[in-house]
Amino acid sequence: MIDPIVQEVRKHRLEHTRKFKGDLVAICADLRSIQAASGLAFVRLTRRNRAPLRPPKARGKQRP
Repeated sequence: MIDPIVQEVRKHRLEHTRKFKGDLVAICADLRSIQAASGLAFVRLTRRNRAPLRPPKARGKQRP
């Protein structure tokens, strides 16, 4: 199934990539400038501190 919204997003993304000849640094800088110029507040979420993962308990011989 072809989604017209997805197709449109891909089209604009490809045009933007071609504009900067695939230079990811330039693409990101441009997107950041667009974001800053929008005047909207953006939230940057911090990573939650989680307890380190413990290795699984070693299993002994299983009883029949």
